[in-house]
Amino acid sequence: MYLYDALDKEFLADRSAEFRGQVARRLAGELSEDQFKPLRLMNGLYLQLHAYMLRVAIPYGSLNAVQARRLAEIARRYDKGYGHFTTRQNIQFNWIKLADAPDILDQLAEVDLHAIQTSGNCIRNVTADPYAGATAEEVDDPRVWSEVIRQWSTLHPEFSFLPRKFKIAITAAPKDRTAARVHDIGLVARRDRDGTLGFEVIVGGGQGRTPYVGPTIKEHLPAGRLLSYLEAVLRVYNRHGRRDNIYKARIKILVAALGAEEFGRQVEEEWAKIDGARADLPDTELARIRGAFATTPFETLPATSAIFEANKAADPAFARFARNNVKPHKKSGYAVVVVSLKAVGQTPGDATADQLEVVADLAERYSLNDLRVTHAQNLVLPHVKLDDLPVVHAALQKAGLATANIDLASDIIACPGLDYCALANARAIPVAQHIAAKFADADYAEKVGELKIKISGCINACGHHHVAHIGVLGVDKKGEEFYQLSLGGSGAEDASIAQILGPALPADKVAEAVDTLVDKYLSVREGEERFLDTFRRVGMAPFKEAVYADAH
Repeated sequence: MYLYDALDKEFLADRSAEFRGQVARRLAGELSEDQFKPLRLMNGLYLQLHAYMLRVAIPYGSLNAVQARRLAEIARRYDKGYGHFTTRQNIQFNWIKLADAPDILDQLAEVDLHAIQTSGNCIRNVTADPYAGATAEEVDDPRVWSEVIRQWSTLHPEFSFLPRKFKIAITAAPKDRTAARVHDIGLVARRDRDGTLGFEVIVGGGQGRTPYVGPTIKEHLPAGRLLSYLEAVLRVYNRHGRRDNIYKARIKILVAALGAEEFGRQVEEEWAKIDGARADLPDTELARIRGAFATTPFETLPATSAIFEANKAADPAFARFARNNVKPHKKSGYAVVVVSLKAVGQTPGDATADQLEVVADLAERYSLNDLRVTHAQNLVLPHVKLDDLPVVHAALQKAGLATANIDLASDIIACPGLDYCALANARAIPVAQHIAAKFADADYAEKVGELKIKISGCINACGHHHVAHIGVLGVDKKGEEFYQLSLGGSGAEDASIAQILGPALPADKVAEAVDTLVDKYLSVREGEERFLDTFRRVGMAPFKEAVYADAH
């Protein structure tokens, strides 16, 4: 993984010292909350319902064991013993005392972590495929380009005060594990027939009040011109973005208003004005960054493992884990292991300090000191030998981390909702737990197959309900929590926005309604169709009739 240099370390230490002074002035009453707010947000500190929340950036979702242990230490010492992983591959600590925040930033800086650009109208944490460097599907390592953008965008003076927050996702595989098409900018790496690397550039995707699947404005951008083209996109946005209306400030609104063709034309016009020799990354710098990701010390191993196969045959729980949580690796004898943070009854995305330490130890011993955070609020051990899988599974079992449900119905994405968030209209966590309980029978969950359920506690859509196979949105009706269901969304390479099923349901009817939807799906699906495929074939009518039949 990329290691910070002396300049990075000095910058983080200085930034932390600066914030310590700002916190001291706030605690002394020398700064009002209104004066302090922009300062704390620049350092990832939010004021939530019950306490301050600190959002820590995990660039492109990549951690080493030392960093994971430090996150565990912070959770244990300064929070209530756990952290919450988000759909931006970050971690949030929900119970932070203001007086402790500078100490936490100091401790993060010691292990090359920080909370910069996890808030505010700037380029946020760049996200990438959590299987980067491990999957044979990829045409290049997206972490390289994520790191390029991280270094370019950090405190970039021209793009630190954009009309609204700005999110970029990068994938280099046909299977999109980043939701690239619903980001402000999505980059899909591809190679031309002659092997030349380039990016499909998707601009103007997003969720929230007005969800859009982003249009492609450039089919093949030569990789070496990436930064100048991003600069052109952001300049057009900076010029025209609606700073007068927060609800119309995102780039998706601008792209929709101008039309993708006109927006693309303006970007090309702006791009032509930019001196590529000044704006684009020199080959020497690209080689330096790429070198940090090119030294994974894989061993030469046979493609099959007698130990792995024997354990699958002898242990049904391990066999189920292998079916659902173990993914192919580009190197013979290795596997990608997805660690579910979605045990039935668990808050989706939460990990205790003890669990973080277990996963850190496993990463250090069995995954080449490499650990990833996924867009779906799980963790990944990307480089595990097939021979070591039984030992890793046993350790995960002991820590309560071996739930074999990746991409199944109980692998639910959910925002913190009204349990924590000051913006939420309704709770998301208990709804997720009630739905997951419906699929606690592992055989039944596997029979249902791939089913992406996503829950948001408000229209801001932090739980990505717009791009769920079954989406759940919390709404407030005269002080009561209701939930609107939607069907047919996808955040993957076949991206689509879900359609609203019908009138919102009270909280105690949501899990039952999801159960009804799944029953209907099982009764009409053909062969091994996914829920999403069945919905796209038969449409909304049979599902709507099933859920609302008793209302007629």
